[in-house]
Amino acid sequence: MSAPDHALDPARLDEAMDAFAARAPALPLAVAFSGGADSTALLLACAGRWPGQVRAWHVHHGLQAAADGFERHCVQVCARLGVPLRVRRVDARPAPGQSPEDAARNRRYESFEALSRTDIAPTAIKTVVLAQHADDQVETLLLALSRGAGLPGLAAMPAHWRRGGVDYGRPLLGVPGPAVRAWLRARGESWVEDPSNADPRFTRNRIRAHLLPALEAVFPRFRRTFARSAAHAAQAQAILQDVAAQDLAACGLPPRIAALRALPPARQANLLRHWLLSAHAQTPSSAQLAELLAQIDACVTRGHGIHLKAGRGHVRRRGDALAWEPAPDSPSSAG
Repeated sequence: MSAPDHALDPARLDEAMDAFAARAPALPLAVAFSGGADSTALLLACAGRWPGQVRAWHVHHGLQAAADGFERHCVQVCARLGVPLRVRRVDARPAPGQSPEDAARNRRYESFEALSRTDIAPTAIKTVVLAQHADDQVETLLLALSRGAGLPGLAAMPAHWRRGGVDYGRPLLGVPGPAVRAWLRARGESWVEDPSNADPRFTRNRIRAHLLPALEAVFPRFRRTFARSAAHAAQAQAILQDVAAQDLAACGLPPRIAALRALPPARQANLLRHWLLSAHAQTPSSAQLAELLAQIDACVTRGHGIHLKAGRGHVRRRGDALAWEPAPDSPSSAG
């Protein structure tokens, strides 16, 4: 039997913060602070290591009555710690066809970018840290598997990335969720519980309540091994992105059909995904991409037209190249 993962060992959090500090994150930094256990632990750990260099950012999603209580709790915690707090209120209701989780995540990142733009040097935030932990990573990977995701989904959440000129990090991504709570209890700290985290209508909550305990019983080190698989997927995806960028440069922007047809089908698909995401922020479904590949394969005459749905718009043939156009009712077509 595999050795246990020491999921309840609070020292795991301190070890993770030591490793994050060793990367010498650019200061000052902001902690995405919801008031829950995970972000509370991260805020306390950061404030203790970098006194006077830490801010807290709270996003009020406006989705439930308890949200006002979350904000009040955050105000009290930050006042006690002497950590400056900034609150941004957003409307995170999902658009038609959008998942509530995606809508809330998009509003959060928009808020972080807006908050970072309003800071003025020398106190401008250079690093933003988020409190997702090892259990969150496992849940993300299992959700990706359940949806038949490719490498981008199987790579799950990155530990470090850059967006809008700001460094982002998840210092606790290798720490089991129970260890985070054990760390807080050892310090007599409290936190707020989001009522939606117990709602069985959300798949992530069912995974947390039913699948993770079963995995713990059968594969005690599942957090580490799943994280290793996600890291392998992320590495492979990075290579595919490099290949796609090189192929797109050779095929032109927008991609020329004749140059596309000269590539093997797998590289055509890789290039098209990269083009649609990098140039138009669109992710075609597997069925949409398969149909587009079939049409490119059949596109042997000048008169062969292409007009296929891809993401929230359509890919069309324009002369000897492909073009993407938003649907008339798509938000990206406004203005």
